[in-house]
Amino acid sequence: MDGFEELGVEPSPAPSAAQIDEESRRIRRLRIVVNLSLSLIAQGDMPFSEAQQLVAAARQLAENLFPGKGDVFDLLYRPKFNRLINEIYLLQ
Repeated sequence: MDGFEELGVEPSPAPSAAQIDEESRRIRRLRIVVNLSLSLIAQGDMPFSEAQQLVAAARQLAENLFPGKGDVFDLLYRPKFNRLINEIYLLQ
């Protein structure tokens, strides 16, 4: 008896190559948007409110690409954005 049967859960089927490719494309798109957003903020010529809007837009994209995973964005990317914004806008 494996761990899934002990928990009364059926193991999910392995994703197809097309599903893996699609997820890789979504991850790559999100990574590009996050890196571009970080670069734009790092230039320092953007008003604080626009920087906040850029972060919100990146999070919304993450939520659209990966529904229900906004908390993962907050865990992985929010700290990077916060550190950069604190540095650029001299926040404590």
